[in-house]
Amino acid sequence: MRLVTYTVDHAPTSRLGAQIDDRVIDLAALAAHHGTALPQDLLTFIRAQADVHDTARRLLAAGPSEWPAEAVHGLEQVVLRAPLRPGKIIGVGLNYVEHVEESSRSLDTDKELPPRPVLFSKPATAVTGPGQPILHNGDLTQQLDWECELAVVVGRTAFRVREEDAYGHIFGYSIVNDISARDQRRSGQWFFSKGQDSYAPFGPVVVTADDIADPMALDLELRVNGVTKQKSNTRHMLFSVARLIADISSGVTLEPGDVIATGSPSGVGAGMVPPEFLAPGDTVEATVEHIGTLTNPVVDAR
Repeated sequence: MRLVTYTVDHAPTSRLGAQIDDRVIDLAALAAHHGTALPQDLLTFIRAQADVHDTARRLLAAGPSEWPAEAVHGLEQVVLRAPLRPGKIIGVGLNYVEHVEESSRSLDTDKELPPRPVLFSKPATAVTGPGQPILHNGDLTQQLDWECELAVVVGRTAFRVREEDAYGHIFGYSIVNDISARDQRRSGQWFFSKGQDSYAPFGPVVVTADDIADPMALDLELRVNGVTKQKSNTRHMLFSVARLIADISSGVTLEPGDVIATGSPSGVGAGMVPPEFLAPGDTVEATVEHIGTLTNPVVDAR
């Protein structure tokens, strides 16, 4: 399933829908038409039992003839929002070999490959949705950078999970653009650099794990104003998705709805010669194969 959080007709409350081609089907409305119930938001849906997920799949698989008109919207009629507000966002640094090299050259990080995943956090307040602005505050940064990343959405509580069991704790996959103010790293710490409001564009959909055959074989690409800056594949990760879940959960409980941003390939602005950074008026597009494209404008926030 391709699950979206959306609003329609300027409604104040977001709804949970399934995107099928160019249509969005409201899951709660679809279920009500068939005399049952489904959650109206993605986090509740993730936390639900497997039979709830199976009900959604069954009702969608019945086809358009079984979808009531009030549950179906054209994709162009809705406004997509961030899929959910994560309990926590765990970022992974230096998880592509070529990015380790460019970071050591441009960001004064260690040139040796890390022996264990390099982890940091972003607050939930950093999340913004597709089409929403990335805030460029020139009083705080002149080095606003991009990073296209595969996002893992946790589906089951995970603590001390073995690597071979990790995939059983994944609900689905999405995209995070790990925005960074490179000139706001403080004594080696990245929280303010990466945690400011709007620094975690997230979406546009969450694709359930059963619809991604191999998360370690997905093409990634990022474009700024239509020009490709990053192009790679998740097979080049230093630490796999399963390894990341095992490592993080060795000491931190992962809960349903948490998001792991699995790291950026090379091609960040700080690594360009000369360096390139985002400015108001730019448009950033982050694409991950089988998931889609997350597009955000950069706006002046001073």
